[in-house]
Amino acid sequence: MTIVNYLAINYDKNMISYAPFWKTLKDKGESTYTLINKYAISSATIDRMRKGMGISTTKINDFCRILDCRVEDIIQYIKD
Repeated sequence: MTIVNYLAINYDKNMISYAPFWKTLKDKGESTYTLINKYAISSATIDRMRKGMGISTTKINDFCRILDCRVEDIIQYIKD
């Protein structure tokens, strides 16, 4: 197996989970609607998170500011 094939295979494994984000969002009494309409978070960002895809550290910073929380309240590393 070449290194390129190995990277392609392992790239599909999501090791970052946004499960803490959804709990924090609920606990703080916010919704995706308010994030999009009040705080100008793009619906594409929310969609990426729903699908377990990557988002920028800038967006993680935005969520921490908006929700007054820590990074651990937004993302979680899951060892495969």
